[in-house]
Formats: sequence, structure tokens, C-alpha cells
Amino acid sequence: MKVTVAATQMSCSRDYEANMAKAEVLIRRAAAAGAQIVLPQEFFAWHEFQFMEMGPEAFALAEPLDGPTVARMRALARELAVVIPVNLFERANNAYYNTNVILDADGSVLGHYRKSHIPLGLPGCYEKVFTNPGDTGFLAFRTAYATIGAAVCWDQWFPETARIMALKGAEILFYPSAIGSDCHEHWETVMRGHAAANLVPLVCSNRVGTEHGSLGEVTYFGQTFIAGPRGEVVARADGESETFVSYTFDLAEIGELRAHWGLFRDRRPDLYGPLLTMDGSTRPPA
Repeated sequence: MKVTVAATQMSCSRDYEANMAKAEVLIRRAAAAGAQIVLPQEFFAWHEFQFMEMGPEAFALAEPLDGPTVARMRALARELAVVIPVNLFERANNAYYNTNVILDADGSVLGHYRKSHIPLGLPGCYEKVFTNPGDTGFLAFRTAYATIGAAVCWDQWFPETARIMALKGAEILFYPSAIGSDCHEHWETVMRGHAAANLVPLVCSNRVGTEHGSLGEVTYFGQTFIAGPRGEVVARADGESETFVSYTFDLAEIGELRAHWGLFRDRRPDLYGPLLTMDGSTRPPA
């Protein structure tokens, strides 16, 4: 049971149509190279306003789950027979979310995940101004090619995110990302740790290029990568190119490896109560 995964990286502008066209070209190229699941980056349809703006204008960019971005990507997924985790700025009545919509290889919508961890206070990061904390919990989606988990950017720093998706059956973890600070090595290392600790491959897509806003600018470092189940990097892009990386995994072989290591057999949920508190206390949650 082999599956080929890919992750794209590209620069974005304030031109929605140009960004969508560029994303489609990269997804087509990845599919032509054999990819069955293709991950675009976080907010690939727009400039990354959350790092450079605080005004109300950005809320106009939000769209419903069945909006134009998902509609176009559904058609593309169906045409190419590829699975696409689509990240977008979602509007749900008076709430706004950073959301992944999981599209199966026939273009159907399998469900959605809303980003759980929302950063604020990092250099030039104002995401809490624009998005609510996600309310879906961490999920796994059974696609045509594999059961996958798909979280978003800041979620990637939290081991609980990866572990819960793996516990729910995710065979591959996907993280669309947008990051451009000086933390590349830390960023990659923590995610490689998630792959190794859960014995599941991990795919992370990041942006490239410099984007400008009223409060400054951000240069994204790219380095989109795919890690194997032992945390080894099996494919990595550079820091500037608009491109994709891909790799083929044997999920049956990885499943045997995971069972043999016993990481999920030897877990002790009865001792993990402090994880349910903010201060690590042993008292039960209220």
C-alpha cells in the first residue's frame, strides 16, 4: 500500500486570481509527477495579512466553507484524482477561523479542521486579531489513498496535536505553514520529532518571498519538507523557489514498524492527567 505525497511552496501577492492560478499550476505539476495527496501552504490564496495588518479590511477576505476557493480546488481534485487539504480564511456567521478543508480524490468534501492554537506576540504576528480558536478538535480523515491528519502552522509546535491525530488513525500528518522568522532549524526539528515520536510520515508546506503590509514586512524561508516515520528528512525544497517536493511511502510497511516499536502499546493515559491542566497539577480538571 504505497502512496505518493507532495507539498508545494510559492510566493503570494494581493491578487487572488494570480495566487490561485499559481497554486493550480504547482498542484498539476505535482500530480503529473505521481503525487496522490498534494498539500498547498497556509493561506495560499492571499497575502499573509495576519503578520502585517491589524485593520478591519482583511475580514473581507474570509469566505464560507463552500466558497470560491474550495469550489475551485474541488474541481481540480476531481480532475486530477488527488487529495488536497485546502487551507483558507473561513467566515462562519460572526466567527472567523483558519481552516483546512479536506478534499478527497473525487472532489468530495470529507470535512474540515479549524486551527486550534492561535499565536499572538511573535514578531509581527497578529493572528488573534483575526481568528477564533478552532472548535473541531484534532481529526483524522479517511481519504482514497490514506487516513490523514491535517493541522495548521502554530499547531505544529504542540506534540499533543500530532499525537491525537495519530491516535485517531492518521497514517500521514500534514501541516500547511507560513513562517519567516529566524527559527527554521527549531521549526523543522520539532516537526521531525512528531514524525519520529508517532512513527508517521509528516508533510509541511511553507511560503517563500517577501510580503509587505502597513505594519511591516515578512520574508518567508520556504524549506518545505517531508519527513519519514523516523523523523528523517526525505525531501526538502530550498528557501526561494516556487516548486514542490514529493516522496512515496509504503504505509503497510510503516504500519508494521509502528506496531513493532510498541509506542502506542506502552502508552499510560492513566498517568497523563496533568496534560489536562495549565500548570501541570495532578488535580482533576473542573
